[in-house]
Amino acid sequence: MLKNTFITLSLLILSAFAMGQSAPKYSNEFLSIGIGARALGMGNAVVASTNDVYATYWNPASLLNSENDVQAGYMHSEYFAGIGKHDYGAVSYKIDDRQSIGLSMVRFGIDNIPNTLELIDAEGNIRYDRVTNFSVADYAFLLSYARDFGIEGLQVGGNVKIIRRITGDFADAWGFGLDVGATYDYKGWKLAALARDVTSTFNAWSFNQDELARAFELTGNTLPENSLEVTLPKFILAVSKSFSIKEKFNLVAEANVDLTTDGKRNVLVKTDFVSMDPHVGLELNYSKIFFVRGGFINLQKEKKDDSDKDVFTLQPTIGAGLQIKQLSVDYAYTNLGGVSQVLYSHIVSLKYGFDL
Repeated sequence: MLKNTFITLSLLILSAFAMGQSAPKYSNEFLSIGIGARALGMGNAVVASTNDVYATYWNPASLLNSENDVQAGYMHSEYFAGIGKHDYGAVSYKIDDRQSIGLSMVRFGIDNIPNTLELIDAEGNIRYDRVTNFSVADYAFLLSYARDFGIEGLQVGGNVKIIRRITGDFADAWGFGLDVGATYDYKGWKLAALARDVTSTFNAWSFNQDELARAFELTGNTLPENSLEVTLPKFILAVSKSFSIKEKFNLVAEANVDLTTDGKRNVLVKTDFVSMDPHVGLELNYSKIFFVRGGFINLQKEKKDDSDKDVFTLQPTIGAGLQIKQLSVDYAYTNLGGVSQVLYSHIVSLKYGFDL
């Protein structure tokens, strides 16, 4: 079984590298931002240690580690001074000790964009009353399932993923993909692997020719045709360990490395074959009531203008959490993509669980 699994994963990786020469980078990139204030406060290094409803996004195999029969989670964050809005909602249900399911939705959108295509009427008059608003939004709907197959320490899970992308009345797309994840507990060390878009995710785009025809004719551009957008597989390897420091104090440390197959990216290790992006997170808790978190992402090698030497830069993240009986409130302070010109954002997420 392990041999067949290894061969299958090897073929998937090799096919992803081959397709990476022609497929575009950053397709469906809204699903790479990160979900939940706990994860964002830990530098998105939670693939091995996640143990709640947010596992529907981070690693579906970890749904089995939920402390409650039923959990619900919600996150809202805003970027670019409130222009971009990022939302996540999910519920999970533990069927029994060996099975769990989850349902979640992710949305990243920009709303109230002025449509000025009809600003000037046929007589050449400016008509502000003809200006309307539209939204550009990306949606992902995930159905998650986790299973314990009876192998000690091993858990496996997967997502069936439906993508919906809307650009006002001008264009829209439907997509479909699969995620596969696994965790393994080895003498207190948690090892995890996640394959996102493991078979590649395909978005089928269609364009409203009637809405776009006039604008494209005036600008001399060619009308777009219906097209297919491919999101290549992304692999995340993770290791986590929990340490007891003093009575009632506990520290969780985790390291992740993202392996992208869509070509060279501006990350620490970048090649045409694969790009590797490491990130690390820490979480200190007191009696599992108060939590303090930190981490870093976007570790990169850059050149300074006044020197030929390379320097390393990184983006720090911080966060905190509070557990009040069955309710968890988490907070993170970070930004989108580690761009220095982008202001940091305040992110809050909630989680509530109960037993049947």
